[in-house]
Amino acid sequence: MRCVIARFPFELTKGGVLESMKGIKPEPVTGGSATIGRRHYPVKQVGQVITRQDRRDFSAAEVLRARTQLGFTCRTLPKTAPVRILSPLQQASAMLGTPVSV
Repeated sequence: MRCVIARFPFELTKGGVLESMKGIKPEPVTGGSATIGRRHYPVKQVGQVITRQDRRDFSAAEVLRARTQLGFTCRTLPKTAPVRILSPLQQASAMLGTPVSV
C-alpha cells in the first residue's frame, strides 16, 4: 500500500511492518498506540522504525492512518474527565463527612 508520511511516499505492507518491528522493544505508551503482533507500541515509535525518520518529522495521525489502512489495531487515549478541584472549605467538609441526621 502506498502512503505518505511527512510528505514522503512509502510503499508499506503488513508483512513488511511486522518484519521491521520484530525484535524492537516497545516503549511505554503515553498517547496513541498500535498493536503489532501481541505488543502495543507508541505510534511515534512505529513511525520512526518504519520510515527511519525523526519523530518530529511526522504526526501521530499520519502513522495511525497508515497503520489502520494496513489492518493493524490502533488506539488513541480516551479523553479524561476534568478533575474537580475543591476549595479548602469543601475539602475539609468532605474529610469530616456529611452530618448524620437523627
